[in-house]
Amino acid sequence: MNFTYQGKALIIGGSSGMGLATAELLVKNNVEVVIVGRKAEKLEHALIVLNKIGKASAIQADLYQAADLQKLLTYIAQEDVQLNYLVNAAGYFSPKEFLAHNADDYNTYMDLNKATFFIAQATAENMKKQGGGNIVNIGSMWAQQAIKATPSSAYSMAKAGLHALTQHMAMELAEHKIRVNAVSPAVVKTPIYHSFIEPTELDETLAGFNEFHPVGRIGTVEDIANTVSFLLSADTS
Repeated sequence: MNFTYQGKALIIGGSSGMGLATAELLVKNNVEVVIVGRKAEKLEHALIVLNKIGKASAIQADLYQAADLQKLLTYIAQEDVQLNYLVNAAGYFSPKEFLAHNADDYNTYMDLNKATFFIAQATAENMKKQGGGNIVNIGSMWAQQAIKATPSSAYSMAKAGLHALTQHMAMELAEHKIRVNAVSPAVVKTPIYHSFIEPTELDETLAGFNEFHPVGRIGTVEDIANTVSFLLSADTS
């Protein structure tokens, strides 16, 4: 898709899934991309793909580690770093019954939200200095609907919080010409399901959710990337 962009994008969770698919679309449209991910090998593979079609670099950071998060925030705050786009695509999902959740399960989701909050805050400050920017958060349908087949109370609570944050950011940052949106996917085939589904069984398992969707199929990362890229572009200002 050919949309109108200008500048540099930071994509959290950009080494795979929806984040990587979005990064590919952006570099194809001449946007310089900085992807952030936890695993070095996944980042290296993503950079090989991205640098064949555009300009990309990477920051390795585990958002659950305070030192790594601070490293990322320090990068964002540098005077010579000018960010025009932010995509918060980092995620974790592993269904577990509400009565079985422990503190570690809960913190896995909430600590990621905490990191997302401060990354968005630092990036918005960066954008404010330049006179504007665009932010898209990857939320989830699970924030609005409970699905018995995938019990996910803490995950859904975290995503509902992300949707609420999006609304408040959009309202408060509009005066600084920073647009903030969220997308709310249902079932999308991404590596996030590898935490509880064997990769060899993924297609068959996810196919069971096809009829759950009005269009009769689960989503692809390209579906979501197309939407995110449109929301980031000047074409939807």
